[in-house]
Amino acid sequence: MNMSIISGLSGSGKSVALHALEDMDYYCIDNLPVGLLEAFASEIREQTLSDGRNVAVGIDARNHPDQLSNFPKIIASLRSKGIICNILFLQADDATLLKRFSETRRKHPLSGADTPLADAISRERNLLGPMAANADMFIDTSRTNVHQLRDLVMESLGKNQKTGFLMLLRSFGYKHGIPGDADFVFDARCLPNPHWQADLRNLTGKDSAVADYLEQEEVARLYYQQLEDFLTSWVPHFQADNRSYLSIAIGCTGGQHRSVYLVERLARELGSKLCDIVTRHRELE
Repeated sequence: MNMSIISGLSGSGKSVALHALEDMDYYCIDNLPVGLLEAFASEIREQTLSDGRNVAVGIDARNHPDQLSNFPKIIASLRSKGIICNILFLQADDATLLKRFSETRRKHPLSGADTPLADAISRERNLLGPMAANADMFIDTSRTNVHQLRDLVMESLGKNQKTGFLMLLRSFGYKHGIPGDADFVFDARCLPNPHWQADLRNLTGKDSAVADYLEQEEVARLYYQQLEDFLTSWVPHFQADNRSYLSIAIGCTGGQHRSVYLVERLARELGSKLCDIVTRHRELE
């Protein structure tokens, strides 16, 4: 039995993630009390084994704090019974969450007359600490819209369920901020910048002209090769450590040329021989 547990901060997109999984024919239940997780798994296990469906459960800070603190023990117990649990934790920065609640005029579940929204968000981060500490996969939705999040959840969890391990390769631009959910961040701003070539400025790292330009530069060839060698050498160690997900972010100044080229080439070269890879280009999207 495969169970995906979706948790995270209010306003970060948990409902979007669950709806995406429903569209993938998951059996989904939202806001399940943590204390009922084992009983639910036992009840649903035979049904899912017979029909082949996967299960997704949404858990949030509306649980009692004592139940949330017991989450690591409950997950360990489920896994000891042969239940495969993948934990996805969604997050966003405080400014984004404040803006979203202001725009939608929704009430935060922990806010009240004596608890301002900012304090409620801070308290929620603390309450969900045990969930975040045990998460297999993080998605920071600060710069992700509904459609991007839906696609990422469907592609990531879909491949993860089939192979047990997934690597996300993502390009970004430093001038727009570093992704908050990356396991490794690599800086490609030291490479020659195609932006200063008039005929390449309006292209991206997906275009062959940009790739040809970078591959003519020795420093770019060396950078790529050492990055490929690093991933080839160390990703198997993460797989052997029972990790199910690894997030790699590669940045350049604007997130249009150098980082995009590196992500595309790595996915092309490593996807068939290392692991399943999902690519995202934050600034191009």
